[in-house]
Amino acid sequence: MKRSYYSGSKVLFAAAFLVLAAMYGICVVQPSFAASAANIEKDVDITIKDFEAIAGSGEVLKKAKGILVFPSVLKAGIGIGGEYGEGALRIGGKTVDYYNTAAASIGFQLGGQKKTIILAFMEDGALKTFQESTGWKVGVDASVAVIAVGAGGAIDTANLNKPIVAFIFDQKGLMYNITLEGAKMSKIKK
Repeated sequence: MKRSYYSGSKVLFAAAFLVLAAMYGICVVQPSFAASAANIEKDVDITIKDFEAIAGSGEVLKKAKGILVFPSVLKAGIGIGGEYGEGALRIGGKTVDYYNTAAASIGFQLGGQKKTIILAFMEDGALKTFQESTGWKVGVDASVAVIAVGAGGAIDTANLNKPIVAFIFDQKGLMYNITLEGAKMSKIKK
């Protein structure tokens, strides 16, 4: 019996290559896909309003020296995956810079998802280090504590003593057991 040219492993390799090529195109050739500053601002405003609806978020926003908001981070993968999103750093309620986030991953994964990421810089030193970097990577340049929702659907404010805290949302609300390790955040021009 003649063996098919497209065996299962070759199809998986081809699919993984296509996903990797697409993510490379999104992450490296990002200026052609980049959202306008006005679109990012509008999406960041909506994201912050949604965040304010969660009990305990007011304390986070009041204590934070700055917040980095990525309203829409898209992740896709078939064995090899990647994610990309654009957002804004706000200090005192005003945007000071625009950033993108990108990450790659290898392992069992199939499909895609959309998530929202908010990083709150709780200390001036952490914010300054982030702003001075040319490509800041979670887990390498700084540790980020991902905060979960506690009892009653409120943010567990007892964990706000870390220099940088993160909140990750999907369509159902605040996510938990999620890590940002390996995510790289870089300043972009708008």
